[in-house]
Amino acid sequence: MVHFGHANQLRQAKQFGQKLIVGVHNDEEIRLHKGPPVFNEQERYRMVAGIKWVDEVVENAPYQTTVATLDKYQCDFCIHGDDITLTADGKDTYQEVKDEKRYRECKRTCGVSTTDLVGRMLLLTKNHHTQDEHIEQHVERARSLSTDNVAMSPWTRVSRFIPTTTTILEFAEGRPPKPTDKVVYVTGSFDLFHIGHLAFLEKAKEFGDYLIVGILSDQTVNQYKGSNHPIMSIHERVLSVLAYKPVNEVVFGAPYEITSDILDQFNVKAVVNGFRDRDSSTVQCSLTPIDPFAEAKRRGIYHEVDSGSDMTTDLIIDRIINHRLEYETRNRKKEKKEADVAKALNLIKVEE
Repeated sequence: MVHFGHANQLRQAKQFGQKLIVGVHNDEEIRLHKGPPVFNEQERYRMVAGIKWVDEVVENAPYQTTVATLDKYQCDFCIHGDDITLTADGKDTYQEVKDEKRYRECKRTCGVSTTDLVGRMLLLTKNHHTQDEHIEQHVERARSLSTDNVAMSPWTRVSRFIPTTTTILEFAEGRPPKPTDKVVYVTGSFDLFHIGHLAFLEKAKEFGDYLIVGILSDQTVNQYKGSNHPIMSIHERVLSVLAYKPVNEVVFGAPYEITSDILDQFNVKAVVNGFRDRDSSTVQCSLTPIDPFAEAKRRGIYHEVDSGSDMTTDLIIDRIINHRLEYETRNRKKEKKEADVAKALNLIKVEE
């Protein structure tokens, strides 16, 4: 997947130099070394390119980073998080550049990983619809999907993401709109940020100069989506949206109905919505009979766009559920490899 933990790594990486080039592996490499990818390579190429700290994307990047690769793209060094990445045969993918002193490290974002998100999505299968008194055992099962019975990896274990004002500020652009800027407003859940979201935001930004994204609260999303939605908390969804180039500002826990107060407070001149039933933008549902865009329509500033993408959060969840056994196997194998390396490095202890 591409999530805000990756974006945070790229944000930190950009601070090491003037230009950030990001190599993205193709689907074949991912399947060989890690397991089935959630997003396909074309989705990942575009999503990584859309992150605001990225200057260039190298497609079909080799899984094992070599000095030759760095030289080819005129890179002084490469950067990775402080977790470890292993090839299919258990080798450190960055060993060569580490040996040549052309490796730098940044901090991994605790509390989020593809393993964790896959586990959350798997709770949306039939097990999720069990009686409340049994739900804890299913929550625990999702948390242990990637856990080997000998030891846990210190890098991919599930932990709780703890948001701070510092993290939000690091992602935020931090500038108000200029008096001459035309302000555009959109709203939605933006759960499991994906290519459909990005394509919609890019279209919305074309209506003005400054894009404000209203992020609906967890309670509101759950009311109209039901089940275990949203998969990501509001803080995680805010960071996901803030990481992308079209976005200038977000509103935490935006109201379901776009009122005159919202439009006046932010001097909004255009409200944009997707005309397809897209979870990136369409919040019309059975939550309330009130049209959330009524005031924008009355003012003549309401616009509908087609992002050109059919991707939805539900489609991502379907991908996970349809390949459940593959993902469970992937997570366990990845955990086992990392735990073995961690033991060798004396990072964890095995109980006798």
